[in-house]
Amino acid sequence: MQVDSPIKPAARFKRRIWLVLSGLVLMALIAGVWIWRTQGATQNPKEKKVGAVEVVGAVAALADVPVRLAANGMVSALQTVEVRPQISATIKAVHIKEGQFVRQGERLFTLDTRTEAANLSKAMAQLTKDRADLANAERNLTRQRELFQQKFISQAALDTAQNAVDGLRGQLAVDQAAAESSRVALSFGEISAPIAGRTGAIAIYSGSLVQPSGGALVSITQIDPINVSFTLPEQNFAAVQQAFAKGPVSVSATLDATDIRKGRLAFVDNAVDAASGTIRLKAEFPNADNRLWPGMFVSVALAPQILAGATTVPVQAVQIGPEKKFIYVIGNDSKVSSVPVKVGLIQDGLAVIEGVAPGTRVVVEGAQNLRPGSAVVEAKPGAAGGAKKAGNKTGKRADKAAAQ
Repeated sequence: MQVDSPIKPAARFKRRIWLVLSGLVLMALIAGVWIWRTQGATQNPKEKKVGAVEVVGAVAALADVPVRLAANGMVSALQTVEVRPQISATIKAVHIKEGQFVRQGERLFTLDTRTEAANLSKAMAQLTKDRADLANAERNLTRQRELFQQKFISQAALDTAQNAVDGLRGQLAVDQAAAESSRVALSFGEISAPIAGRTGAIAIYSGSLVQPSGGALVSITQIDPINVSFTLPEQNFAAVQQAFAKGPVSVSATLDATDIRKGRLAFVDNAVDAASGTIRLKAEFPNADNRLWPGMFVSVALAPQILAGATTVPVQAVQIGPEKKFIYVIGNDSKVSSVPVKVGLIQDGLAVIEGVAPGTRVVVEGAQNLRPGSAVVEAKPGAAGGAKKAGNKTGKRADKAAAQ
């Protein structure tokens, strides 16, 4: 029988101790290298001054800024006409379909006008009789005048002949008006489109009895051009009114991100709505492709005024203090100072301000870590790091508050 040597267990125990010690030494080396690199990076004097705050700056620019006004608008038809019959009759023929586009003057319905045609014939026959009676009376009057000159009849007899002629002339005029009335009534048998547009629902068919006091036969809505109605606050009325008086005011309507229509301001209401403090306006748009449809809601924008030579800064640069709005200005010594400003307009991420000269460098991001007199170092574009993230949050708050 073979017996194990007592040396082998001791060797295995020493090998385990050696492996554990080696692992501990390796971990200590890795930790030391990491600490050294971290401290070296934070204490590198080439990247950042001691005690300076990292910010992102920008230059206050001088520009002509169009004051763009935005609103929500509703598309409305330029005009809508309800077609109604002018006489009581039955429908003889329907020449259109529901939802069809029709031209002005295009035939829509034909009515049964046999009664009106008979009345016109009767009136024309009466005119013929009136003309014959009048001609006879005029001949008689001529003879009576000759007899009166020869003193064969009295003045009373001549006056009677003259009265007969005058009466028949009046009767002829009455019957001519009656014939014209019958002719007009007969013309109502053909119903045509008064405007060009799209037809609505048709509720009658051939053989239906229609009357002037009944409902509309069909409605026609003009689609091209088309209106967009919207409202603006009353404080914008003066600028809009002045621009409208000078000439056409361009208006844009946004259907989606890829479809923006251009039109012109067509109407400014004559009174401000006292309940809402707004003024109602209408803009007219070409609509040959029928993308704008009555009842739709669209975003409307117009720029009736331009601020010439305005000083602009990114809106994130505007800070909100307890009592005023201000901007941190970066001096030549890389220190910031607080300058109060007046914000006139916020638009497209820019703020139009007063109180800072064009060309002045201002703090855009990182202002939440500053106080007047703080030393700053401007980060390179794209390397703002945490200051950029914090600045974005501050900018959003400034954008909302500066607009108030």
